Order: sequence, then structure tokens, then C-alpha cells
Amino acid sequence: MTEPISRREFIEKSVKTAAGVGLGLALAESATGPQAAKAAPVGSNDKIHMALIGCGGMGISNMNSFMRHNDVEVLAVCDVDSNHMAQAAAGVEKRYNRKPARHKDFRRVLDMKEVDAVIVGTPDHWHALPTVLACEAGKDVYVEKPIAHDIREGRAMVNAAVKYNRVVQVGTWQRSTQHFVDAIDYVRSGKLGKVSVCRAWTCGGAGVGHQEPTDPPPELDYDFWLGPAPYVPYKPNHVHGNFRWFFDYAAGLTGDWGVHMIDIVLLGMNAWHPLQVHSVGGKIVSGEQDDRDTPDTQIAIYRFPDFLMQWEIHVGGPGLDGGGHHGAEFIGEKGVLMVDRDGWKVTGKDRNVLEKAPSENRVNDHWSNFLDCMRSRRKPRSDIETMHYTTSVCHLANIAYLTGRDLHWNREQETIADREAMRCQCYQRPYRKPWKLPMHRAEGLPAL
Repeated sequence: MTEPISRREFIEKSVKTAAGVGLGLALAESATGPQAAKAAPVGSNDKIHMALIGCGGMGISNMNSFMRHNDVEVLAVCDVDSNHMAQAAAGVEKRYNRKPARHKDFRRVLDMKEVDAVIVGTPDHWHALPTVLACEAGKDVYVEKPIAHDIREGRAMVNAAVKYNRVVQVGTWQRSTQHFVDAIDYVRSGKLGKVSVCRAWTCGGAGVGHQEPTDPPPELDYDFWLGPAPYVPYKPNHVHGNFRWFFDYAAGLTGDWGVHMIDIVLLGMNAWHPLQVHSVGGKIVSGEQDDRDTPDTQIAIYRFPDFLMQWEIHVGGPGLDGGGHHGAEFIGEKGVLMVDRDGWKVTGKDRNVLEKAPSENRVNDHWSNFLDCMRSRRKPRSDIETMHYTTSVCHLANIAYLTGRDLHWNREQETIADREAMRCQCYQRPYRKPWKLPMHRAEGLPAL
């Protein structure tokens, strides 16, 4: 499919100018070493055979989006919860009038030679390992956001994608939405003048309540669900949709929404690596009796070479400067641009609206872009490398919050000057046995 010129120009300019290795650093390098995957690219007239790993809400939603394409066939579904797997299998059977293969263990899916690509729709702490092993198996990957539980996992995913020449698209679909692209173009045009302060935010709910440990339900293999995460007794309010409120499995609202709205700031400013990070917050609304351990209220301040960025989450609304549930804002000498999923607008110094654009979706859809890139071997819009940078910015806010320390970030080595802060689980953590995360080396990239 042909992309609108504004999008293509945006990507090409980003490839050339993004800070450090850049937005468009090619993942399509030759795989090296005896383990290199030999899978050939999908032909232009071939069916793309896919499998779903993680059959929760986002997994099934992504699978349904892919099944709308006539050149896609889903061959298998995989989940540690048999009820979720049955729901996904029913959707596949309805679409193709045949039953898909079912596997509880994702490694059996990766053993299927006929599968070209996998959708990883698991909880966040299960994103990295299936993605890395899928790359090793010569399969392309569509992985949900945030890409990884911690910074080290994200680096492992990037290096595996580079080494094995895999196309990896992240589910941050705002990059495929025209009005976000146009807003980014506007910021980069210089029409706002010098932008010195950026803001991004979301307004979320408070708590998950308190529950006592109990036996897991028979349909859920809880030990497998925990996987590399530390063992804790089962509580219903820890699993499935609630996993994102616990640092053992996710990064809270900062990971859940920051990868969307902070990403827009980083794209607009064409900057990916903060110099310094400070963050404060807490369970100010949910309270200490609530089981969640991620903050419901948090403010992080980032110092970049040429601007400051504020990230904020709070309970209730409105958002910053009267914005809605979520948004990003660029404050320049000549005006302020605010963008969210409803559209974008530019206001002048006296708050008069200078320009305004509603939500549009003229760009090829995010899932089509992944399929197109599987055939062309070009970089997808939400490539794994730049999404690793965005996700790392989110993790740094949580590391600063958890440690109570100001952080100084080394972009080349992906390290924190304060070595004690690097022991925080949002930077790295050991995997629970028997799980191990392969850490590949790729030329020119760090290997944490």
C-alpha cells in the first residue's frame, strides 16, 4: 500500500535526523553467527500465517485486526488460561471455518515451521522472552506495549531483532494515526518557535482493592502465568487485566499510557534520551490498604539537552491545561500545541485558537503496516528500537520514583550513573528459574 506523502516524509526525515542512532535505524541487517535464522521473506502473493500468544483482551483485539486482512491466516492460539484460549480459538474457527492449533506453552507455537509471525499479547512481564525466542526462530513479531517489563528486557528484544533480521512492530498505533503525524510535523516545522517545555499526561483510576490469597482457578496455570516473575501467592486482583498495577508484572500507568503520550513528545522534539530524571508520587488516592503497588499519582521531570518534559498521572480530571483524559503538549515561544486522540490544536499567547484539526486516520492502519513490512523488510512505524527508547524513558520515571533518587542517564551505554538505582527491578531483575532471557550482541548496539 502507498503511504500518504506527509507520513513518508516524516519517516524519511526521522531516519536521517533522530538523536543517536535515530528513529529509522535499520533492523534489516544481515543476521550473523551459526544461530542466524534462515527464514525467507514472505512473498507478495503468499498468505501470511500467524499465531496468537496471549489471548486476553488486547491479544484477541489484535488478532481480529489481522484476520480482517484476506492475506492473513491464523494457525494457532496460545494461552496459560484455557478459557481465554478457547475464546480466541472460537474467533479463529468462526473466521476460517476450521479449528486452530491450541498450545499452552508458547514454545510449541514457535516450533511450528509454517508460522511466519506471532502476535505477543501477553501481560508485560511476558513480552520479552517470546519476542526474543520468536526472532531466534525466524519469525516476525507484533508485540503489545509497553515492550518490556524493564530496560534490560527491552535491550534484549532490540538486539535479537537486529541480529536475526526480524520485523518487530509495537502496538503503539498512535504512530499510524494521521492527526498525530500532522501534529508532530507541525512541531518540527518550527512554527511554534523555540519549544522549551513539553508535557504529557493521563488521568487514571485509583485502586484494585484488597484480597486475600486463594487457590488459582483450574483453568489458569498460575505458575506459568508468573513465569520469570517472582513467586507470590495467587490473588484474583493481580492477574489478567489488573497485572499492570503491579511492578512485578508491569510499569503502572506510566508504562501503560506513557508509551503513548511520552512517545508523541519524543517524536515531536526528535529527542529520545534524557540527561536527568526526577520523579515523586504515591498511592495518594487508593491508599496503603489497596493491593496495587504502582502509584496512582506521579509527576516526573526530565531534562533533555534543549527542553524540559513533565509527565503526570493523577486520578480524576481534567488533564494538564484543561486537556482531557490523556494528551501531549508543546509550549513554544509563538504558541502551544496540544494533541490527544480527539485531535490537535494550536493556541496563541492570548489562548486564541490559531489552528485546529480533528482526529483523522488517513494513514494505512497499524496492522497493515506490519504486514507490508513483512513483505518489504522495511522498518515498521512503531519499530522495536525507538519504542525501546520511549519505554526506557517511562521506566526511568519509575526507577526515580522507587529509589527516591535523581537519575543521570548515559544514552550510549544505557546505564544510570547511580549504580544502586540500576538494581531497581524496572532496570533489570533476575529471572525466576527455570526461565532465562537470552542476551544477544548486535553490532553497534549495547548489550546490557
